[in-house]
Amino acid sequence: MAKFIFITGGVVSALGKGIASASIGALLEGRGFKVTLQKLDPYINVDPGTLSPFQHGEVFVTDDGAETDLDLGHYERFTSFTALQKNNFTTGRIYYNVLNKERRGDYLGDTVQVIPHITDEIKKIIRSVADGYDVVLVEIGGTIGDIESLPFLEAIRQMRYDMGPENVIYAHLTLVPYIHASEELKTKPTQHSVRELRAIGIQPDILLCRTEIPFGADTKKKIALHCNVETDAVIMAPDVETIYEVPLVYQKEGLDDQIIKKLRMETRKPLMDDWRELVNRLKNPQDSVSIALVGKYVGLKDSYKSLYEALVHGGIANHAGVDVQWVDAEDIEKNGPERFLMEVDGVLVPGGFGNRGSEGKISAIKYAREKRIPFFGICLGMQLAVVEFMRNVCGMKGANSTEFDADTDYPVIYLMGRWYDFRKGTVQERSAGSDKGGTMRLGAYPCNLASGSIALEMYGKNSIFERHRHRFEFNNAFRKIITAKGLSISGLSPDGELVEIVEVLDHPWFLGCQFHPEFKSRPRNPHPLFEGFIKAALRSKNALLARSES
Repeated sequence: MAKFIFITGGVVSALGKGIASASIGALLEGRGFKVTLQKLDPYINVDPGTLSPFQHGEVFVTDDGAETDLDLGHYERFTSFTALQKNNFTTGRIYYNVLNKERRGDYLGDTVQVIPHITDEIKKIIRSVADGYDVVLVEIGGTIGDIESLPFLEAIRQMRYDMGPENVIYAHLTLVPYIHASEELKTKPTQHSVRELRAIGIQPDILLCRTEIPFGADTKKKIALHCNVETDAVIMAPDVETIYEVPLVYQKEGLDDQIIKKLRMETRKPLMDDWRELVNRLKNPQDSVSIALVGKYVGLKDSYKSLYEALVHGGIANHAGVDVQWVDAEDIEKNGPERFLMEVDGVLVPGGFGNRGSEGKISAIKYAREKRIPFFGICLGMQLAVVEFMRNVCGMKGANSTEFDADTDYPVIYLMGRWYDFRKGTVQERSAGSDKGGTMRLGAYPCNLASGSIALEMYGKNSIFERHRHRFEFNNAFRKIITAKGLSISGLSPDGELVEIVEVLDHPWFLGCQFHPEFKSRPRNPHPLFEGFIKAALRSKNALLARSES
């Protein structure tokens, strides 16, 4: 039977419950256990697919096409876990399920209530991910004290009663702030947060204490005394240089030993050498490279969380540090690309929705193509690379995506009316009036790579599966025109209808892909396209240095 660890957070939001959960998963995998993770979010949206990136950060997409919370990306990057739809539930989805059951008459006339019907549904979805795993890690979104989280907290309280104390533990992430004026660490916020938990029937077994100033045994004893936990179960979680250092910090604090003891599990000695090597590469790079990320959501960097981490992974593979320059596409529209891109070693234009900033991105792509700076376009970035090429190489000045100009004479990117969905095995139909979510290409789809292409060189295999999140496609009516001018189509769906990858032939490294490769990149297994992009940027940088010295 699987063991369950529930991770909650208190005092303030954004303490890093996702990183904490992922790090615990990494530690337990290092001890030989098979783990899975789940995120339960208290907001009423059915999923984060329609939420603004400025409010909730990026939407992480799974192989089976689920639009999920960005924390699932952390889970995948820290462990061997692969997320699915069932690994992320919101209050909206849970109430949706319960209301559908009520309409079908499943409750046989009962008055449907939060307890037991909502809490039973929550417990059911928690148990649904447990088969085949030794440990299930469940992160509860929000902050203790929020009214929205109460049904989840009541459900996990009941889980200990249902499963037995040797099979369920609670880890609470909290804050021990440092008051600079008095030069003191304050434990009172942690005490109050734990008091809130205990008031609803949950006694935390382990406290993970975020702090910017490391503290000693006396502070641990004080927290343990007031929060009714063992001193050894007070785990200091100081700020670190890189998130990938967190599992090593937790291990040094004895977190994995505490979990194993409290869940009464037999285990092997910890194996964390790969994490130490990973952190060593990150903190001691042999080289460095500067990458401009030209986007419209750069005001909240979590909007591009997986993208940023994938660039870091590409640096790890090349023993290089990656300095990401966050460039607002609208600033390029106002001031031109040169002042922002003149000194960078590579340009990346990511995915996105809507017209705002699109012309700035096109200007950045044109600059990178003409100045022969390594370029990587992802999803919308690939589409705009095609638009730029049509306008400035093929001479079709009005070329655009119908997402931005429905009346363009050259709709090189458009809504494909009918397309075969290889994942579902059915023909899908799209139109301008279709439901925005229902007609998106979501999840992992196959792609065949052309011989002699950069893509084939990077992947080292002819067929790949990558995750998508978009509605608009390359318009095949323009395929002959654009390839005749030097834009190679190097990746296609198995039926040859859906364009997945394009490359500029006469360029050091210019590639656009319709999918989101960042979602499958991991620090211990960097995505080949990011590894290749960073390698090309390093090569370009070093060639420029050699020319300037000669």
